[in-house]
Amino acid sequence: MKKISRRKFVIDSAQATALALVAPALLQAKEVGAFSFSQVALPYAYNALEPYIDAQTMEIHYTKHHAAYVKNVNDAIAAEKISFQTETDFFAHVSKLSPKAHNNAGGAWNHNFFWQVMKPKGGGAPAGKIGDAITGAFGSFDKFKEEFTKAAMSRFGSGWAWLVQANGKLKIGNSPNQDNPLMDTSDLKGTPLLGLDVWEHAYYLKYQNKRNEYVANWWNTINWDEVAKRLA
Repeated sequence: MKKISRRKFVIDSAQATALALVAPALLQAKEVGAFSFSQVALPYAYNALEPYIDAQTMEIHYTKHHAAYVKNVNDAIAAEKISFQTETDFFAHVSKLSPKAHNNAGGAWNHNFFWQVMKPKGGGAPAGKIGDAITGAFGSFDKFKEEFTKAAMSRFGSGWAWLVQANGKLKIGNSPNQDNPLMDTSDLKGTPLLGLDVWEHAYYLKYQNKRNEYVANWWNTINWDEVAKRLA
């Protein structure tokens, strides 16, 4: 058996003790810093939703606005040592966070959601369980469409229109700025099923101040299969 000198034994023992003390702290730091927001890959080309949403708007919206929200919220998480481990916990306590963390987290999450509930050659009246749920809640798809459009048009300034499920029921509402129904600050609460960005940067290059035209055309982009996946 190879002999180990007393000096090496002492050094190795000290290193092992230090590692035993440091490792949990490193693990805890890793766990605390593990959560961050990310930007989903756009599920289609920038021009895929034309003529309803133009390629230039989509590219700027995704690469500039959305990317900035993701960067800014992650900067806030690091600077403010925010330790929530999931988006759900983050939004459930967002009232306790800084405006930078609050607003940019909403912008990061909302846009990830927005890209996924749209698709090329989408729209039309939904079928299956989501179609049945909408008809059951609002009387008809046309009535639902009317109420959702009203929510989008009545949001003064920047914000979002939403279809949510709360306590087994579907509800329509809107939120200011980058707020969403997962936030503890939101008047409208529930699981988002469908959302529409009515910030001017979402439509101004093509529609200028004609939000009504943007909203009317957006109905041709909805990915009802994705909406149905979110229905409990």
